[in-house]
Amino acid sequence: MNQPARLTACVCALTLSLLAGCSSSPSSGNYPPNMFPVTPLSASGASGGAAPELRIGQGQFFSYALPQGWRVGEDGQFALTLMAPDNKALTVMVGNAGYPLNYPPGQFVYEKLSSLGPQNLQMSQARQVNPVAGFQYAYQFEVSYAVNGVPCRGRATCHVAPSYDMCVMAMTAALSDATQWAGYASWLPLVSEQIAATNGAAFGMRGIMQQNLQNSTAYAEAARQYRDWSRQNWQGVTDHRNAVNDRQNAEFRENLGAVQTYVNPYDTRVPIELPTTYQYYWVDRQGNMLGTDDPGANPNQGSTGEWTQMPKLKR
Repeated sequence: MNQPARLTACVCALTLSLLAGCSSSPSSGNYPPNMFPVTPLSASGASGGAAPELRIGQGQFFSYALPQGWRVGEDGQFALTLMAPDNKALTVMVGNAGYPLNYPPGQFVYEKLSSLGPQNLQMSQARQVNPVAGFQYAYQFEVSYAVNGVPCRGRATCHVAPSYDMCVMAMTAALSDATQWAGYASWLPLVSEQIAATNGAAFGMRGIMQQNLQNSTAYAEAARQYRDWSRQNWQGVTDHRNAVNDRQNAEFRENLGAVQTYVNPYDTRVPIELPTTYQYYWVDRQGNMLGTDDPGANPNQGSTGEWTQMPKLKR
């Protein structure tokens, strides 16, 4: 692989790997043995140098400042990435709700960066800095690593928002290949810290959120027009191909987001996506959910409530 391709792979792999682990961490509590509470997931410029002009943007869950010539990569419930024109630098915010209050910020950052599978990942000592909007405190780290032999450098900050017996943790990071970091270091970390959560469902705080109505309406109209055209041509063949594509896309999205779709026995109208953290899930009539890896666990034992195991959605 030539050098530009290797550097592009470095950045792209980092983006995907950071998003692959977006699932809530279990917090401690008084629950049946081997079972934990579960929050549903939603239903996926120049190189360095002087700072370019910034354009304010707004996604479904985050606002951001986009440098001239850059583009939005991932814009989801748990992460947002901004990519450089040459794919050799990016900024990212990625976070999760449900971490214990005493979870080490350095470990959180290390785990997110380690999901890249880097070689010789190194982090400096933490220094306390000002957090982004919506968080109470933050710690910053200088980082360096290599991917496929390509050196990369950057600056990562862990932002923490405590609440009762859990906290929300998010990492903002500015990263590039090492040869360009000197030009980016003075302004790119500031751009990464302009990313702010503007939707209460960001990081899984409110569970499933209704998708953007305007996008849904546009998609429905496009789908209707496509179905009309399909019926006028090769109805059977086209419908079969669409069904296969839809199933493959759903499976790909589930694999990318580390989720599995389940059916709520008390309300079968809307499937529920849950993280692959546990193999079995139970739900009561109030919509409370428990997860477990123990096939013999039964929350009905010693409980006054009524719990039912949730079956996986059959496609």
